[in-house]
Amino acid sequence: MKSEIIQNLNNPEKLESLYRENTAVFKREFNLVFPEYSKEPSVQFWNQRLNFKQEGIGLGGRNELLFIGALFALASLISQIPQFFGFNQDVFFQRNISFVVFPVLSFYFIWKEQLAFSKFLLPLGIGCLAVIYINLLPTSTHSDSILLACLHLPLIGWSIWAYAYLGGDLSNYSKRIEFLRMHGDLLVMCAIILLSGGLFTAISLGLFEIIGLDIKEIYGKYVIVSGLSCTPILGNFLIQKNPTLVKNVSPVIAKIFTPVVFVFLFIYLIAMLYTGKDPYTNREFLLIFNGLLIGVMALILFSVAEAEKHETGPKTTLLLLGLSALTIIVNGIALSAISFRIIEWGITPNRIAVLGSNLLIFIHLLLVAKSLFKASQGKSDLNQVAKSIAVYLPIYVIWAAIVCFVFPLLFQFK
Repeated sequence: MKSEIIQNLNNPEKLESLYRENTAVFKREFNLVFPEYSKEPSVQFWNQRLNFKQEGIGLGGRNELLFIGALFALASLISQIPQFFGFNQDVFFQRNISFVVFPVLSFYFIWKEQLAFSKFLLPLGIGCLAVIYINLLPTSTHSDSILLACLHLPLIGWSIWAYAYLGGDLSNYSKRIEFLRMHGDLLVMCAIILLSGGLFTAISLGLFEIIGLDIKEIYGKYVIVSGLSCTPILGNFLIQKNPTLVKNVSPVIAKIFTPVVFVFLFIYLIAMLYTGKDPYTNREFLLIFNGLLIGVMALILFSVAEAEKHETGPKTTLLLLGLSALTIIVNGIALSAISFRIIEWGITPNRIAVLGSNLLIFIHLLLVAKSLFKASQGKSDLNQVAKSIAVYLPIYVIWAAIVCFVFPLLFQFK
């Protein structure tokens, strides 16, 4: 192979063919050729390609590690507030789970982007107002409107985190898409951390049990709760310092599950017609139906974000368009079902919240489908599709704010 390499130093296609035929032999023979022909540009290129040494996992400098340690401590302290002050743990986390995670993630990007305090004053004020407001709401009776406020509150915290990630530049739509794309990497990294933590927990509890010490209660209250609160911060830190760590996992997951979900959704709609089941009179079915809708919508948004980053063919665009069309049908069914329930049984906080959410998703899907249709015809590209996703995101935050701050008062805490 050595002679073939020398003969084809200026024939990139042949070199690539030789490389693919036997990578190990090609690398060994090329390294023997390199000293003699090292001044040739093509040889320099292949040398870098074959012998490039990937940097190891980076953890940053001393100051950054100290800052991350402080964030771990802050998240752990917030998660232990019920233990320190004797609060009801279920009520505390129902209302404050977003304040355990999102403020700390926001602080990381404020520090990273060197965001001026004056620029972050407004979102900081909104966050403080939200935490005071949600904890002043009544706890004595069951209230759908208060429960809805708790469910939508994380979106307020998420928006503050997004603001910090954007460095306060709300007009930067490409960075909005980067932020959405980062969620895929973060989910993968957090899953790996949780699996590792679960294994460590099982071994630790087993070892203490062998020597006759039962630490399950203490371990659960302090170590597990604190560990869970720190997991998103650790996952975020690792992917920020090592962008290539899981960058190929998220696109593969999106590529696999997009056609799978498309086929599943198509079969499910046919099965629903065949069985005669519908979400019009069955409340539990409607809830599951809406859960399916939100999940598929999230997959579409994430898949488009990944497709925009990696060059894809027309088949991917058509598949996403088809999935969007099916999801619009599902959303239309859900919208008609909730409208039917409101007309038939009246207005409740839950029905209005579901109606509003479904309507927003329906409009968003139409915009995304329109952009995908244009892209499939070659009239635009996936950049425009991604922009149609990014532009609409603040609408969800506004709706979440209405549900959080207006619904409890409007429905008199019922």
